[in-house]
Amino acid sequence: MIDLFIIKVGGNVIDNPVLLQDFLQQFAAIPGKKILIHGGGKIATRIGDQLGIVSNYVDGRRITDAATIDLVTMVYGGLVNKQLVAQLQAAGCNAIGLTGADANIIPAVKRPVKEIDYGFVGDVRAAELHTAPLKALLEAGTTPVFAPLTHDGKGQLLNTNADTIASSLAIALSDSYQVRLIYCFEKKGVLRDPADDEAVINLINPAIYQQLLAEKVLTDGILPKLDNAFSAINNGVKEVLIGHAKDVLNNTTTQVAGTLIC
Repeated sequence: MIDLFIIKVGGNVIDNPVLLQDFLQQFAAIPGKKILIHGGGKIATRIGDQLGIVSNYVDGRRITDAATIDLVTMVYGGLVNKQLVAQLQAAGCNAIGLTGADANIIPAVKRPVKEIDYGFVGDVRAAELHTAPLKALLEAGTTPVFAPLTHDGKGQLLNTNADTIASSLAIALSDSYQVRLIYCFEKKGVLRDPADDEAVINLINPAIYQQLLAEKVLTDGILPKLDNAFSAINNGVKEVLIGHAKDVLNNTTTQVAGTLIC
């Protein structure tokens, strides 16, 4: 029996007020223990433009220089996180906003410079997560809501991939709970044909995954989610599901929509 849902909601949902409102209402209605991890969406880019902070990307990944880490801290850890918490409170969910620095829950290391210098981007130190504060919040009936920020233990905040944070938390908490990790975004699941929203692959196991890779039917955007999903499954997480944000409440039941990873 699943007794903890760890749910990551993507930036494209954050950017869509109608979809986000529906998602938050459904999330609030999920019974029992749950954790939400959110992406940043395009809000940081929009506010950065207003402040004269240019957004730079390499292969779709944000370069986080000194000005940008200040920007994403304000936007992700402040504006977006607290808006989500306030909306969840209005929906009857007793949420608390957090970053990885709070209670030293998610230590990370600044990504080493190789071909590309990503700046103040963090790689989670998965073996060093501190779950006791999270368990205390969960057992008290509080719902943690994480912004995609970690810290290096030396006073520096780090911009960190929200999918990875979700997977890392799921793995770390799987020794205490039966965890279902759910990735919610704007698609119905992993699609065999990116142009066909109905071409959902309902089940992916390691053999099917290798076959899909060989057939080159998976888009680059879904590959990191699948890598994080299999990392979670291989490290104690009971189930991982990738699906549409509008199906989140349904996907905490046995009648799931989307793609189940096992």
